Amino acid sequence: MIIEPHPHLRLRDDGAVRVLTIDRPDAKNALDVAMREAFVETVAAADHDPAVRCLVITAVDPVFSAGVDFKERAPGGPPRAVDWAFRPDPGAALRASTTPTICAVNGACVSGGLEIALSATFAVASERARFADTHARLNVVPAWGLTALLPRAVGLRKAREMSITGAFVEADEALRIGLVNHVVAHDDLEPFALGLAASVVDQPAVAEVLRLYDRGDGLGRAEALALERDWVAHRVTDVAAFARLGSETAKDADRPNRADGPA
Repeated sequence: MIIEPHPHLRLRDDGAVRVLTIDRPDAKNALDVAMREAFVETVAAADHDPAVRCLVITAVDPVFSAGVDFKERAPGGPPRAVDWAFRPDPGAALRASTTPTICAVNGACVSGGLEIALSATFAVASERARFADTHARLNVVPAWGLTALLPRAVGLRKAREMSITGAFVEADEALRIGLVNHVVAHDDLEPFALGLAASVVDQPAVAEVLRLYDRGDGLGRAEALALERDWVAHRVTDVAAFARLGSETAKDADRPNRADGPA
């Protein structure tokens, strides 16, 4: 039995896939401090649970998330610096996870919500999804990784435009510029995300490959190649298992392509 970490964060398991649903629609699914702490704990728990192959993150309609709940800050008093290094960071938790994570974006995905989507392993969008970075419009600076992640996803020029105008990117454009992996009909979003999650290979190499992608990000080509060679040189391979899995994979390669996405 899963114990839900917070009244506004719902959990359920679909086989080996854990689904985390943000359920605070009256506040545009914004995350207050307690929710962020529970979110981080949930990601960590899934990452340490051998029964969980993938974590899907979605939200109750009509929006995905507005990010931080700025209304939680007490009004009045002098301006002060906020040291976010001591605050719970959902983006950092997702990036630290070696269990694959899929963000299923069901609606408006803004600022901190966008940072969550950028930090997940994959992002899948409903046709109703919209994406924006509104930090500058609120006169704040991103703190969950957006300035590092957004230009790597969509290119520096597009990232600059999104961040200093606050303009929304619709789902079809998000797919075109590489912000998301797939766009699907709204009613198909969660089934599609679950199918994609179920297609993640159940092998330890998945976590290793994700680590290599993460550690190689930002390295030059030669350094990234050297990182991979060094990793493989110190990895023990079961030759018999490799041969067996190779035969199984070859059978899959002989099957016709599916046009309808993950099964």
